[in-house]
Amino acid sequence: MELGMYAENMISNYENPSNKHSIKEPTAKAHEENISCGDRIDVYLKIEANKVKEMSFEGSGCVISMGTANMLSDEARGKSLAEIERMGREQLLKIISIDPGPVRMHCATLSLRALKRAVFGFEKKPVDEVTKDL
Repeated sequence: MELGMYAENMISNYENPSNKHSIKEPTAKAHEENISCGDRIDVYLKIEANKVKEMSFEGSGCVISMGTANMLSDEARGKSLAEIERMGREQLLKIISIDPGPVRMHCATLSLRALKRAVFGFEKKPVDEVTKDL
């Protein structure tokens, strides 16, 4: 497929996000901001039996940050907390099917950083170096 088709998918997820809302009484949540561009996100999780039952988000930002957040919300459902903890940049790039380049990588990883921080917070674990480097 062409890059254009992947970019269209990103734009569609930005313009029509199915997961952009809060969750009433979330099990875990986290806030992240990209101070260089102003993107911000709040991630909400429902966790049951050490798995993500539901993920949603609220926030504002560019097509890449908000489109990625919507796609990541779909991908996170059903994953174990251990799987979420292991996620890194490579897995995220497979989910979104585009390489945003070095300048926009922080936009793409914003929601993954928030997701992982929510999981680490829920488990009362310190945030790992992979997450800090996202």
